[in-house]
Amino acid sequence: MTAPSRTPSDVHTPPPSVSPWERVAGMFRQYAQLPRLSGGWYMLLTMFARLPLAMLTIGAMSLVTAVTHSYATAGLAAGAVGIGSALGAPVVGMLADRLGQRRVLLAYAAANVAALAFLLISCLAGQDPSVPAVVVAAFASGLTCPQVGPLSRVRWIALIGRRPGSRAGMNDVAMSFEGTTDELTFVLGPALVGVLAAFLAPWLPLVLAAALTLVLVPLFALHPSATAALPAGHPDAAASPTTTPEAPGAGRLRALMVPLAVLAMVCMGTFFGGTQAALSAFAGEFADPELAGLLYSAMGLSSAVVALSIAAWPERFGHGARWVTCAALLVIGSALFLLPLDLGTVIPVLLVLGMAVGPMMVTVFAIGAQVAPAGRLSTVMTALSSGIVAGTALGYAVAGAAAQWGGSHPAFLVPGVASVLLVLLGVLAARTLRRVV
Repeated sequence: MTAPSRTPSDVHTPPPSVSPWERVAGMFRQYAQLPRLSGGWYMLLTMFARLPLAMLTIGAMSLVTAVTHSYATAGLAAGAVGIGSALGAPVVGMLADRLGQRRVLLAYAAANVAALAFLLISCLAGQDPSVPAVVVAAFASGLTCPQVGPLSRVRWIALIGRRPGSRAGMNDVAMSFEGTTDELTFVLGPALVGVLAAFLAPWLPLVLAAALTLVLVPLFALHPSATAALPAGHPDAAASPTTTPEAPGAGRLRALMVPLAVLAMVCMGTFFGGTQAALSAFAGEFADPELAGLLYSAMGLSSAVVALSIAAWPERFGHGARWVTCAALLVIGSALFLLPLDLGTVIPVLLVLGMAVGPMMVTVFAIGAQVAPAGRLSTVMTALSSGIVAGTALGYAVAGAAAQWGGSHPAFLVPGVASVLLVLLGVLAARTLRRVV
């Protein structure tokens, strides 16, 4: 018997290989689509509207230090801002899921300006500021933060979902832009606070933050892109796209992925806070603890640059594999902190770490968007941001205590432990995602 003949259609043709240059060109084409999706000036607006949040913690610390001459009181105020922000962010997300972003953002902008005014008055009204009043005002300032960054991510996902023919990878492109924007603002914000407080007045950064909130957050709230993220059932909301029925048990696995993603962000925040506290001790051992901010900015720089490159990464390098790979690189980079280093040699280590930080953040936010329950996207995005804030406070506290006890070396163990936990969470997340997607 003769073998059946094979037609050309029977022959498997491997997908054409894509050169690195073609990937880079494709990346630029994808980023060029973002302003077409969002409309005029949105990308600049979302960047500067989140700047007050980046200024708030260090601005409160600088002002309280200047008026009370107490680092302990300043630390309490900064911690109160962080706790308030961590607790308040998911509330903002839940309200936005129910009421839409516009009303929530406008109300929170007004409340945040009032809270900042309360903080300024508490610090400047008398010769001896009341510590409880300062701490309460700082907590209120964090609690009422409008959370522009997470809600901007929600808008991108909604805008991409409404556009027919959008590539699945566009969510990663938007998350990469958002991650880079976060890195830039959280480098620019503290730097701006430092310049204004040192050369003009310690109260000026919080006044500027209030003014930016008063002007830019309402503009962000009223931007036409807000209509893309209206809750289901709103008369102006777009019809939800038809979804493919999930396999049995997929809903339960998605529910598992949300706390995994939040825990990952807690670990990332612990990594950030631990690294900053350890760098302060490290810089103090060689020169001035104030140099820690400049050292830390090296990690932010490489993080922002590499985060933008994710659009050129192969699609087969999925979220689960990316999570594990980036977390493993964080473990390796954190181990380098334990080598004999000086101010010059620590900078390359920070640059290497930043190359994993940016993609890690983009990946977890993208996973959060992928597994968020219907109608709860804003809640999930703000919960992820809260995880970062809570983890940062934890990292500061643990690494600070370690530095007080034994210097920078034991403090550098904190980001290392956080990185190991990220690897373990990543392995679990990768296995879960294979069964969900």
